[in-house]
Amino acid sequence: MGVVLFQLGGPETLEAIEPFLYNLFCDPDIIDFPFARLGRKPLARLISATRARKVQHHYQTIGGGSPIRRHTEQQARALEAALRTQGMDARCFVAMRYWHPFTAEAIADLRAAQCDEVMLLPMYPQYSSTTTRSSLNEWNRRYRDGVPVHCIENFYRNPLYLDSVIEKIEAALRRFPQPERATILFSAHGVPQAVIDRGDPYQRQIEETVFLLMKGGGWSNPHRLCYQSKVGASRWLQPSLRHTLAQLADEQVSGERVKEVCVVPVAFVSDHVETLGEIDHEAREQAQHLGFTQFEMSEGLNDSPKFIAALAQIVQEALEQPVQNSDPVRDRGRQWATPQYAAVASLE
Repeated sequence: MGVVLFQLGGPETLEAIEPFLYNLFCDPDIIDFPFARLGRKPLARLISATRARKVQHHYQTIGGGSPIRRHTEQQARALEAALRTQGMDARCFVAMRYWHPFTAEAIADLRAAQCDEVMLLPMYPQYSSTTTRSSLNEWNRRYRDGVPVHCIENFYRNPLYLDSVIEKIEAALRRFPQPERATILFSAHGVPQAVIDRGDPYQRQIEETVFLLMKGGGWSNPHRLCYQSKVGASRWLQPSLRHTLAQLADEQVSGERVKEVCVVPVAFVSDHVETLGEIDHEAREQAQHLGFTQFEMSEGLNDSPKFIAALAQIVQEALEQPVQNSDPVRDRGRQWATPQYAAVASLE
């Protein structure tokens, strides 16, 4: 069986930033408007050129390129080993949406391996049309083989996944002299409000993830949810990470100003520019200017043993579930039921 891990991808050099962004903004699941077929590419060129200049410093602060490919390939190797340990003849492949290895490259490797069954595993715990559906749309455009294909749509409810995030939060909280005093700030990648208004379940699933993490962790700490990585002038999910930090700096808890904050990247499964650049560099600088005495970020899951065990369990359970007959890629914005811990669908 072949397991395909999907991610957005990221530029591995400064020179790759603009073409990476061009690929992103050419995606019809990202840029969609009347007559978009005519205007999407010119608009993508304009946005990518402008945006590249703005985000270049983020990549410079994390070593000149994104580590997301390295982390995802490590996850793939670790998952393959875990599945083989459980007696499954599995091969794992990486398919990036906007940079190498592209979906077409993963499909070529999959075909060369002659797998008789395929499991699609988008590495986005929560479903969104801008991430999961975009990756699956690209898969459907390119994969026409007659091999049974199954898909895991989300896995944010999986107990082992939640435990793996809790483990990282606990490690971050232990860095505070009094862990119970730190405000836990969950930060998720934002999406345009219009996407949510069309029925995308992403915001609801993020909010449920935060609820399950706070319940599972048993923390009494005050906590907030915010969003980051806004692009363009349209309205995105609120509040933003920057606004929330500024708001926290002006608030008091038990008569004292909030001085300690622990930021948890809640929608990401590996460290990359949004965590290492936007949070651990830019937001950290903002917190220092605002007078916070301690700022910590919980580390990405990357290839932590507990997270890899969660992925193996998710794949195993998905194989045991009866697949649904409908196609989630063509059913835009539908909020799918999640049998047990992962939504499973057939893409045959």
